[in-house]
Parts: sequence; C-alpha cells; structure tokens
Amino acid sequence: MSDLPRRAVTRSAKLAALPIGFAGRTALGLGKRIGGKSAEIVAQEIQERTAEQIFKVLGELKGGAMKLGQALSIFEAALPPEVVGPYRATLTKLQDAAPPLPAATVHKVLTEQLGDDWRANFQSFEDLPTAAASIGQVHKAVWHDGRTVAVKIQYPGAGKALLSDFTQLARLGKLFGVLLPGLDIKAVLSELRERIVEELDYLREAEAQHAFAQEFKDDPDFLVPDVIAANEQILVSEWVDGIPLSRIIADGTKEERDRAGLQFVRFLFCSPARVGMLHADPHPGNFRIAEDGRMCVLDFGAVNRMPNGYPPVFGILTRIFNQGDMETVIRGLRDEGFILPHIEVDPEALRAFLAPYVEPTAVEEFTFSREWLQRQAATATDLRPGNVVRQLNLPVSYVLIHRVHAAGVGVLCQLGATARFRDEVIRWVPGFTGEDPDAEPTEDAIAS
Repeated sequence: MSDLPRRAVTRSAKLAALPIGFAGRTALGLGKRIGGKSAEIVAQEIQERTAEQIFKVLGELKGGAMKLGQALSIFEAALPPEVVGPYRATLTKLQDAAPPLPAATVHKVLTEQLGDDWRANFQSFEDLPTAAASIGQVHKAVWHDGRTVAVKIQYPGAGKALLSDFTQLARLGKLFGVLLPGLDIKAVLSELRERIVEELDYLREAEAQHAFAQEFKDDPDFLVPDVIAANEQILVSEWVDGIPLSRIIADGTKEERDRAGLQFVRFLFCSPARVGMLHADPHPGNFRIAEDGRMCVLDFGAVNRMPNGYPPVFGILTRIFNQGDMETVIRGLRDEGFILPHIEVDPEALRAFLAPYVEPTAVEEFTFSREWLQRQAATATDLRPGNVVRQLNLPVSYVLIHRVHAAGVGVLCQLGATARFRDEVIRWVPGFTGEDPDAEPTEDAIAS
C-alpha cells in the first residue's frame, strides 16, 4: 500500500532514532559545559535540537504521530518557527491532500466489508475519491434507492499503524519531559490512544453523526448529513453540496467570512449543550456553506462526549481572567490539572499566553486576524526554561477540548472574522455569566 508508511520496521526505525539522538546530544552538551558554556545555554541548545528532531519525525509519519502533533499544537508557540515550520507544512499537506488508494484496493476493501455483491448496494460508484485523509477516504456514489451518498472507506491496516505509533511514542516520555517539563505526556498519549480507537470504529462514528443529524434537523444555521448504513470500516451517509470553508477563507467576501466565523463558533459552543458531544476535528475541510447559507458539518470520527455540556469551571475561569484576578485563575488551573504541583508559573507570562483564547470573550465584538494571533504568539516563542507554555500540562479530560479551541482560533484567524462571539459564550458556556447556580460552588472553592 502507498497510502500509509505502515511497514513496522520502517516506522519503528524512525521513532526509535529519537532517544538515540537525544542521548548523543546530551553527551555533546556535557562536553560543551566542560568547555565553558553555561548550563542554560547548553540546555537551550539541547532543547532546540530535540524539538527539531521531534517535529521532523512527527511530520514524516501519519497516524498516531500526526494525531499527537495535532493535540500538542498548543505547545508549538513555545518553539522557534524554523523548528516547527516544516512540520506544519507537512501536516497541512497530509490533511489537505493525502494520497488516495488505487481503485483496485478500494474494490477489495468493499468486497471484504460488504461481500462479493457490494455493487448491488449502489446504482453507481465513483472510483476516484472526493477526499482523502489520515485514516480513510470518501467516494461519491448513488445508493440503490437513488439517493446520492458519501461512502467513507477506512484504509487497510490503518488501525494497526495508528496503535503501533502510540506504542512507540509512549517510550519517548523522557524526551518530551526535557522539552516540556510541565506536561504529563504519558497521560496525554493514553487518552489520545483511547480516542483513536474510537475514531477507527465507524459504527461509533455513525452513532455520533446520527445524533448530530437528528438534533440539527431543520436547523436554520446548520446541516448535518444523516447516516444511511455503516459497519466498522465503511460509513455511508447523505451527500451534501456546498462551498468548502477553505474557499470562503481564500475568496469569500467580508460578509461571508464574518457569517461563517460566527456559525463556526456557534456550532462548537452549542453542540455540547444540545447534543452532549463536541466535534473535535474542526479544520476547514470538515465544513461547507450550503446554497441556503447553512453551515454543513462533516466527519464525526473525533468527538468529545460531554453529556453535561461544557465544564462550568471553563466559563468561571474565563470570567475571572477577564476580571484580572490571575491568582484565582492560577489556583483554578492547578485544581484542574493544567499546572502540576511542582511547577511554578509567572502570572503575567500566563496572562499573555491565555489572552488569545480569552480576549474575544471580553468585548462585545471581536476581529480575529493572522496578525493578531502572531502578536499573541510572539509572547511565547523561545525555549528558555521559564517559558510559560513549557510549564503547562494538558489534563486528559481537556485534550480534545484544547484541540478544538486551538484549531478553532486558527480557523477564525484565517477567516479574519468579525462578530459578536461573546454572545455565543454567554448563551452556551455555563459559569461565564455567574448566573449558573450549579457553577458557583465551584468558583467559591477556587477562590477559597
């Protein structure tokens, strides 16, 4: 297969090279210290080279390595552009244009999953995929009853490759510890592995997609195609047409981009309250704008199940941040596991880092832009030991929420959207207004 670099020897060799290289750099660093360089300079040089090699490997592999890279995107701000630049470029290429499976392989998968008479399910089936991603690809077809459908097919061996990646990456905890001393990487990897197992199960994805489709049926803002048929590795759903969000980003009018940005935020914030789930893969390829103006949402393989909606502490800490009480914010972040007990952070550095995520909630109307995000990220673009990003942890219960927020801010900045985003937080995020009776005891506990 050409779709994934799945050969165990090849994949293991690439990942296994990391700790070997790190050991060599550590020895080299010791030699430089003996030669007169300060411990801080040597440590910084080791961290830079370690970061460079980590992101190089993550960029070369699909599967689990790419998923880990996505989950750790928050920490990219702590690294120099020349280190993560090639990784970001490779990741974008993988997301946007993964090489498709040849038609013969597609037919073989369909035969294995649906039987020798698989064509009886379709009036027609297009061999050339309309989209290809890290674990599967989508084909347009006409179902036996005449409906146009999207047929999602999982790559052969994708599951084995993904889980193999995580087995290898789990052995690199010490390496990540040098780069990100405040991060419990083993817990993050364990959580991601569980979520990946779910993402590989198309029956579970079908269940989530159907729940979203039912909740948003006849909704004035959103359109979710319902599921027609599914098994563990094939998912057939209604076909939806629309303008890709990437085209709105590139060519849309200011009015179109503003509307798309507001819809995007509304969907992400309202879903936990309305469906009990959060769409956890919000990159532009999963969104379309239909002819009637509704936002079409696709791909529910990665969802965060949140039956009680957003955690109230999320809204509470956002409000307290806006009020300027960083001591209480830090206390709350410690309670939630974002700052581990042995880690100390600088309040002003933390304020600067959190600003991009919180600032849009502090004003009636906000404009996202690439320039704004670059200015915010500039506060955390070095590898000095005190860099606040490197001091933070990512609690397992927030892994997918973070993934959504980090990716979401990026999409909004690409859109350059201006809208009343704060209204959506007020409406959908408990604890933000201080009027949620269930949330206040949590705030009292934080402040005590």
